[in-house]
Amino acid sequence: MSTRSPKQALDAAVEAARWAPSVHNTQPWTFAVSGEEIGLRADTARKLPIGDAAGRELLISCGTALFTMRTAMRCEGYEPVVRILPDPDRPGLLATIRPGAETEADEPTWVLGGEIERRHTHRAGFADVPLPDQFVESLAKAAMAEGATLTPVRSSAAVNVLAALTQAAQGVQAQDERFSLELIRWARPPGSTRADGVPARSYPHEHVPTEPDFPQRHYSWRHDWGAEGEAGETATGVVAVLTTPGDSREEWIATGQALQRVLLHASAHGVSAAFHTQALETDLLREFLRQELFSGRYPQMLMRLGVAFDDGRGLPRRPLTDLLE
Repeated sequence: MSTRSPKQALDAAVEAARWAPSVHNTQPWTFAVSGEEIGLRADTARKLPIGDAAGRELLISCGTALFTMRTAMRCEGYEPVVRILPDPDRPGLLATIRPGAETEADEPTWVLGGEIERRHTHRAGFADVPLPDQFVESLAKAAMAEGATLTPVRSSAAVNVLAALTQAAQGVQAQDERFSLELIRWARPPGSTRADGVPARSYPHEHVPTEPDFPQRHYSWRHDWGAEGEAGETATGVVAVLTTPGDSREEWIATGQALQRVLLHASAHGVSAAFHTQALETDLLREFLRQELFSGRYPQMLMRLGVAFDDGRGLPRRPLTDLLE
């Protein structure tokens, strides 16, 4: 049984949550520790008012932090007790989590916990290394455990549709100066000491297309920052979509938890994810995808999965002093 105190488990959970993925590495969360309970709150000052007006991606990001805290708390020897949206009068309070009964983490939990700081997002093509069907199925089971569905898109025609809609959305967003300015607000120049956003070493200076092409975010808009692409990384990888039956705030948080479980499981096997949510940020395109490709289920996250031969450095993280209320 655990030799760690509940206080130590709380500290470990908050420290781990710093490493959760978020849209543009905005890290849009704060934590309030009261007694033996953590309150996870949305930091709306970090919301993207143009690209994420409804706050869907903000809540997905916070959901990844919640799953990270759950995993860390189990690794510390306590079963987490979680309440989602516990107070209707405080909509910014997304969840509370506290250590419950003492428990002994199983091997899969330890594996996930070991990937919290190692996992990182990829922003280019992948090496031409196929992912076994059995492994992709294990990722789908991981998402299902958190209340979402991860569907690998096997039809080449459907992959082409998703690529074309991603290209269309990217083209429209590139013409919107407000959107582009919001995007590069989170693109960091070389040598930046900021503890959020996407540093220049983590996005390509020039996009190297895959086939079919899923364009990357244009973080290098109007400047020459960015990294050179890795030779041989031009494969698309496995295209997959996370969906939910509804589109509530609860389901956005569940999507984030499912996403982080999938990402940590993938990272443990040397697999990274590249995200392409451009089409999901356009209401008409998202609704088209829901009706025509996903049988009425709401698409929450579009990604490519594959093997990347990069150095694996993660993004900067804000210090705890900025996150604790």
